[in-house]
Amino acid sequence: MANKNRAVARERRHLRVRKSLFGSPARPRLNVFKSLTGIYAQIIDDMEGNTLVSASTVDKDLREQVKGMKKTEQAKAVGKAIAERAKSKGISTVVFDRGGFRYTGRIKALADGAREGGLQF
Repeated sequence: MANKNRAVARERRHLRVRKSLFGSPARPRLNVFKSLTGIYAQIIDDMEGNTLVSASTVDKDLREQVKGMKKTEQAKAVGKAIAERAKSKGISTVVFDRGGFRYTGRIKALADGAREGGLQF
């Protein structure tokens, strides 16, 4: 029962955050989702409803690289990877959408990794 309420509360927080965030083609939205085992990041153009770039701990490229790392280190690696992929597509500035999660731990690590990789937000 407690887990269901936590999930519902996160959804509610996410909706509240999303009211003011919108990913345009000039400045797409960097969306983050974390599960118990992995972390996922997508860069989304909300005008078209398309995912432009994505990276996660379950990607074929990253899976071997993040094996044996701590979860925050994995998140940082995913952040760097998404920044790298975004740069190759010509994306340099994004709007950060934390997905209703608190900006600590893995979410912060992913954001720091993306900033180190060259994304601006």
